[in-house]
Amino acid sequence: MKFNYRNIARTLLCSGLLLGFGVVARAQEPASQQASPPADNTKTNQRDRNANEPTADQQKENRSDREITQLIRQAIVKDKSLSTYAHNVKIITQNGQVTLKGPVRSEDEKRAIETKAAEVAGQDKISSELDIKPQQ
Repeated sequence: MKFNYRNIARTLLCSGLLLGFGVVARAQEPASQQASPPADNTKTNQRDRNANEPTADQQKENRSDREITQLIRQAIVKDKSLSTYAHNVKIITQNGQVTLKGPVRSEDEKRAIETKAAEVAGQDKISSELDIKPQQ
């Protein structure tokens, strides 16, 4: 059996380059993505098990509550200055009363979301349970 050393050398060289590229790409990832601690939602989950706490599955299916939720969501998503966290807050409307839940990145984002919700539903109809979770 005859070996073609040129093909073997090419294969090894290409494999080495691909492995080296993978190492370099991995080294350039932000440290937060390389070794991020697992998310711990234990306290939030325990809070949401309380029957007195509104959760998304308790959202009413009547037209007015759905419209309020939809208008608030549209106003939040339309604001491109808000973080992905802010765009994904939970909006729960029950009989016209709106509850906002979830993490946001700053006090400014929290106020912006509360203001947008108040413009749609009314200031006295908003209950904010937004948490500030700055980037680490």
